[in-house]
Amino acid sequence: MRQDIANYTLLIVEDDPQLGASLQAYLSRRYRKVHWFTDPMRVFEQFPTLRPDLVLLDIFLGRYNGLDILEKLREEGFTTPVIVITAFSDIKMAVRAMKLGAEDFIVKPIEIEQLEIAIERALRHYDLRRHVQLLEEQLRLEQPHDIIAVSEGLRSALALAQTLAPVDTTVLIVGETGTGKELLARYIHRHSTRASAPFVVINCGAIPRELAESELFGYERGAFTGAFEKMHPGKFELADRGTIFLDEISELPLELQVKLLRVLQDRSFYRLGGKEEIQVDVRVIAATNRDLEQMVREGKFREDLYYRLNVAVITVPPLRERPEDILPLATAFVNEFNKKFNKRITGFTPEAVALLLAYPWRGNVRELRNAIERAVLLEPSEVITRETLSFLRTRTFGGGSSDAFETLKRFELPPGEHFLAISPYGVSYDEVIKDLIRQALTYAKGNVSKAAKLLRITRDKLEYRLKVYDIDPKQFQ
Repeated sequence: MRQDIANYTLLIVEDDPQLGASLQAYLSRRYRKVHWFTDPMRVFEQFPTLRPDLVLLDIFLGRYNGLDILEKLREEGFTTPVIVITAFSDIKMAVRAMKLGAEDFIVKPIEIEQLEIAIERALRHYDLRRHVQLLEEQLRLEQPHDIIAVSEGLRSALALAQTLAPVDTTVLIVGETGTGKELLARYIHRHSTRASAPFVVINCGAIPRELAESELFGYERGAFTGAFEKMHPGKFELADRGTIFLDEISELPLELQVKLLRVLQDRSFYRLGGKEEIQVDVRVIAATNRDLEQMVREGKFREDLYYRLNVAVITVPPLRERPEDILPLATAFVNEFNKKFNKRITGFTPEAVALLLAYPWRGNVRELRNAIERAVLLEPSEVITRETLSFLRTRTFGGGSSDAFETLKRFELPPGEHFLAISPYGVSYDEVIKDLIRQALTYAKGNVSKAAKLLRITRDKLEYRLKVYDIDPKQFQ
């Protein structure tokens, strides 16, 4: 047992005054805070405030049963480790305690050394669980599971992914760099029968050519200079029973394409330098940003492998072809980086939105994410402005303001929200009002009463505006 005072909070629930006082006095010399309750009902009153790291819980607490206390703690969502203490060595009781999530089971009279070991072990396991939870949360933030699909193009790709997920077949995802091909591959894996097994990623263009085979299929001792391990498993072995994602498969050397084809056909391979055939059960999802059919014609990609991969193809459109996704994605990234940088940015100014929609995003979603990360980091206020995004090389809308308006019309805004953007050179107030009335009439299909409700004005007031601006509602029917 360590001699320094550990920064943990312990809670003892024991109705025996002599034992409770002795445990509190002894453990207080080793842990920062040690609380002792004789009344188990106080546990539920004080638990959220005390937030103990460990509970020592007696089973026989007068008219209360400690296991019932434990069960209620678990029902209320408390995952704090609990060590159960009892005067009787009862197997059934011990089994129930473990099923309820007790960390350990100690029989009176308590041996101090056994108690110390049990507490140390329980706290260590608790720290590990919390560490894993933090890592999982960090991974979730860095690789979010949710796919934001507002545009028809991406919704079609997602619908196809949903169809293919439960079907254990090879999938090829095609799209430009940064469009989210890996995210879609993870979605397929997560909704497949292999979801509980590993998802292994390998970027075929990022590994040196001479190491590609050992990276994919592993190696045995002596296979090459520096191979000192008796056996080193490759990515395919690590992905057994799960999914392997081969990103940028077009960069795979021709000689390895032959071996990959065999794995796809026979589900077997040899480690580099090995003589034993390895059998694996792996689903392959591949991705590329190049035209594999053209590469086949040029002799840069094997035709037989191409046809083996080309069974189920999902095409992810570039971001410039789905402007409806830009603002929802940007908003999601703002929320992500608010947490990362402890910021409180609530959104974008209209001018910033117009810039985001006008920008070509040649790097697709990846470039958008990087831009928002930089903007959140640099923005001094609570709203991202056009000036903060000035590092983007802007371009004008190809067809002028009408094109911008057509793009903005494709967004479905939440109730009570609107979007307004004007030219930096100014605009007629009357033209803005006319545009709002036309939009309302479009949504209302020419019904003046409905349009008035959308604009939150009376029908009489809208009819007056229609006369002033010479707008005929019938043309919107």
